[in-house]
Amino acid sequence: MNQDYILADPWSIIEEGFDKDRVKSSESLFSIGNGAMGQRANFEEHYSGPTFQGSYIAGVYYPDKTRVGWWKNGYPEYFAKVLNAPNWIGIDVFVDGNPLDLNHCTSVKNFRRELNMREGWYGRSFVAITEQGIELSVKVIRFLSLDLDELGAISYEITPVNQDVQIAFHPYLDSGITNEDSNWDDKFWNTTSVHQEETQAFIGAHTMKTNFATCTFMQARAESNGVSIAAKPGKKNETYVALEFDHKVPKGEKMVLTKFGGYTVSRNHEASQLMDAAKEVLQGASNLGFDALLAQQKEAWSKIWEMSDINIEGDVKAQQGIRFNIFQLNQTYLGKDSRLNIGPKGFTGEKYGGSTYWDTEAYCLPFYMATKNQEVAWSLLEYRYNHLDKAIENAQKLGFTNGAALYPMVTMNGEECHNEWEITFEEIHRNGAISFAIFNYHRYTGDYSYIPKMGLEVLIGVARFWHQRVNFSEDKQKYVMLGVTGPNEYENNVNNNWYTNYLAKWCIDYALDQIETVKTNFASDYARIVTKTKITPEELGDWAKVAGNMFFPFSEKHEVFLQQDGFLDKEMVKVQDLDRSQRPINQKWSWDRILRSPYIKQADVLQGFYFFEDHFDSDTLEKHFDFYEPFTVHESSLSPCVHSIQAAKLGRMEQAYTFYLRTSRLDLDDYNKEVEEGLHITSMAGTWMSIVEGFAGMRILEDKLNFSPQLPDQWDSYSFKINFRNQILTVTVTKTGAIFEITGESELEIVVDGSVLNLVPGKPNSL
Repeated sequence: MNQDYILADPWSIIEEGFDKDRVKSSESLFSIGNGAMGQRANFEEHYSGPTFQGSYIAGVYYPDKTRVGWWKNGYPEYFAKVLNAPNWIGIDVFVDGNPLDLNHCTSVKNFRRELNMREGWYGRSFVAITEQGIELSVKVIRFLSLDLDELGAISYEITPVNQDVQIAFHPYLDSGITNEDSNWDDKFWNTTSVHQEETQAFIGAHTMKTNFATCTFMQARAESNGVSIAAKPGKKNETYVALEFDHKVPKGEKMVLTKFGGYTVSRNHEASQLMDAAKEVLQGASNLGFDALLAQQKEAWSKIWEMSDINIEGDVKAQQGIRFNIFQLNQTYLGKDSRLNIGPKGFTGEKYGGSTYWDTEAYCLPFYMATKNQEVAWSLLEYRYNHLDKAIENAQKLGFTNGAALYPMVTMNGEECHNEWEITFEEIHRNGAISFAIFNYHRYTGDYSYIPKMGLEVLIGVARFWHQRVNFSEDKQKYVMLGVTGPNEYENNVNNNWYTNYLAKWCIDYALDQIETVKTNFASDYARIVTKTKITPEELGDWAKVAGNMFFPFSEKHEVFLQQDGFLDKEMVKVQDLDRSQRPINQKWSWDRILRSPYIKQADVLQGFYFFEDHFDSDTLEKHFDFYEPFTVHESSLSPCVHSIQAAKLGRMEQAYTFYLRTSRLDLDDYNKEVEEGLHITSMAGTWMSIVEGFAGMRILEDKLNFSPQLPDQWDSYSFKINFRNQILTVTVTKTGAIFEITGESELEIVVDGSVLNLVPGKPNSL
């Protein structure tokens, strides 16, 4: 049974009623971020019940020493951990000297949380009766500024309902924090200074080993009935500093604390200037005030939604789902800093280390290309180019030579930092996603300049890896690839994973093609690259032999490519025949049992058909979809979106819609029973793809935008915008047809259901 406590609303995530068992899940679902930092929706006041405290700073991590039972040559020395950063949101509240703690209140009524996605703020309100019988009404609003991305703001107001009370606010900073996820319980932070002056406080700290210097800062003011309350210095120790505001509040009047806080970081400032930079941020916030900052926040989010929104009529849960996904993607990454990337949990939890995975290239790039601009997409590609030397070093550690590059499965700085052998050493298909992203960028934007400037060097390094990773089978008279793990991580150490082999062949062929193109059209870049990489005609000939003679396992009986050698040796019981009590199998079965089963965690062969759809006809796709989907348990967040797109391609809209709901509400409905650990940020881009590439059928074919729009029966209409080669196209699909409208000054020729349509700015075209 999926959770269902989130109320359906087109623009907000809403929870009503206080349930201690839901606190950790809601801390994930109501998380906020601004691309530079983020935090779980922890209570500002003290809470003694189960909670997962989490505040995170983009790009700040700790190299947690690898912990394994059996060390293997080539293991990464560490696993990068996104760090729980010093806490600036804390506000201890005392009522007649007793702490306000919802875990110990005798009653909590009218509890309501709202994550307002349209305007970019998180709010909470409730009426609580304390153990002393005092009734209080509380209202809190918090946001992380998009315009001043080192700043967050909180308004906390409390009103005594049944009697006059003495209320004390103790806003504080605390650097004595730990990660939930730690290999050796290392000390991740070293606090170097704790400083308080008047209504401001600052904690200087740096990460151990990586030495990221930070200044966590706050400023607070309190008032009651319009009268300002003086601040007093509060408790202070080596990792903590607080202010105190104490006031007798009459029944029915409110006391309000406004708190500004955040981080300045040595990634963006001189380490010696962090406190001064923090004071500048606070001065700017003070000049504007909470209300003006909130108005700015609403305007900034309005601009984001103007381009990225998908509007659905007739299905509130579907609408809420897609907006939640789009909102979280924009909270996580805005493309302002090419040193950053998109962690699978974003700023919502610690699982996966907060590092970069192949998810960015395979799933996120299309979203950012279409809803931002090509400069943002370029930044994501530049991130990988800047890590090319590390990718070559990663390959060298595993015995590869001659500039072969193996991009990491998990990274913060380009260095591999994942230490499960079946993934670190074997899930090498991630390499192909990097090359595919370069192809996809050029295909969509029409901008070839990245390839001669940066991309070709990446393509060469990746091709060299694949050439060395295969070996020639005398028995098969083909090149084979042994000991790999495909996207389906429920199969480890397999031979000839079809997706990996096919991707390797394609990467080599694509690299060879681009070498010729650059050689012909960009002579100076070609000369530079040849000098740097030392490629020779003989080497390229060796690559071509591998690509031209790769082995692909195939079943004549089923007329499908096999996921890997021996796939049909399993007991082929379909998911529909599996007892529901056994699901999810990753929580109910031993790993041994999973590995011997036919069950597929996520699209594997079908992932290849998604990437290379135009290599196969619809009949071939249908055969493979019908063969593999019944064995797929979709226990990866990356799985439902691919199946939704392909079901739509096959005209199976009811199935496509079911998969869409699963991907769009994966976290809201907690399909995988793990949302308290954090959200699935990167797969959220797949939700966007499910509509744009699935229901609307958007493709780039023969250098033109193509659409084959369909409408789920449950919807009245849907509409979205895409930025295609610096022209904004609005697509609206209704029960009576589709409407396409282009803005700008140039005409655009598109293809809709096989017919060419010439779009003129300002003149909507209907079909």
